[in-house]
Amino acid sequence: MQKTIKLSQIVEKCNLEIVHKSSDYGEISLNSKDVNRPGLQLTGYMGEFPYKRLQIIGRVEYTYLTSLDNRIRYERFRGILSYKIPAIIFSYDQQLPKDLVDLADYYDKTILRSNRPTTNLISILNQSLELLLAEETNVHGELLDVFGTGVLITGKSSVGKSETALDLVRRGHRLVADDMVDIIRYDDRLIGSCPENIRYYMELRGLGIIDVRRLYGIGSIKQDSYIDMVIQLEKWNENYEYDRLGLDDKYTEILGVQLPTLLIPVRAGRNIAMITEAAVMNQRQKNLGHNSAVELTKKLFKESQNKE
Repeated sequence: MQKTIKLSQIVEKCNLEIVHKSSDYGEISLNSKDVNRPGLQLTGYMGEFPYKRLQIIGRVEYTYLTSLDNRIRYERFRGILSYKIPAIIFSYDQQLPKDLVDLADYYDKTILRSNRPTTNLISILNQSLELLLAEETNVHGELLDVFGTGVLITGKSSVGKSETALDLVRRGHRLVADDMVDIIRYDDRLIGSCPENIRYYMELRGLGIIDVRRLYGIGSIKQDSYIDMVIQLEKWNENYEYDRLGLDDKYTEILGVQLPTLLIPVRAGRNIAMITEAAVMNQRQKNLGHNSAVELTKKLFKESQNKE
């Protein structure tokens, strides 16, 4: 099903003033990430009118409207309001002629106003709609900001995800989410955050619940983060041959986005936090075009050819 949001969410998020509230204001839903500036519609042409979008009246549209004869202006505005539009938003804190407010009351439509310039208002609306209407999911794991890289740590229960996350926090990195990570897709990237009711708390077996922000300070936490790579932890399996070179790139797909993934086996004596730091720095080098495994393989191959 297509995701929808309430008009009231956009009004609150973008700090919009309610000039006239329709009787169904609390039930009005939005499902389009785009907005519309009704230029042609103000001239009387209603073909292909994207009426399901938020309608923005900027300074140009407002000047044109107020320059029209009262009767023509009334008819043009009535033509727009006769459609089932979610709301009309006026920018620049413009004062509405009384006949337009009366029309909104007659057609039971919501009129909003913002003191922002039109371009700025549209930009904020587009960004807010994009975020609120983004595809979403959640995964079990830890999300941390490590050297500015969003690292999602996954694995089965009791493998050591929370302990690794706490160790990374102690090493100066920032916790975004423990146990449950809410994920949205925005602009072909993934953004992760923690459910608000458990934000900044961490569960450690044998110790219980701790408040990371109180114990380690405000610099130890972050509200959300892009997700750039996945570290998958699993208990060491003696019968499995783990990758020793790193030549084969592995990926995890979340909401259609491919994330570089490393499988790290866990056993006594291995410092997983330190390995995670090295993995992040190594992935950065790969992103810059420097793959240590490939470079070493080429070097050894060249040396063996020279010996022959």
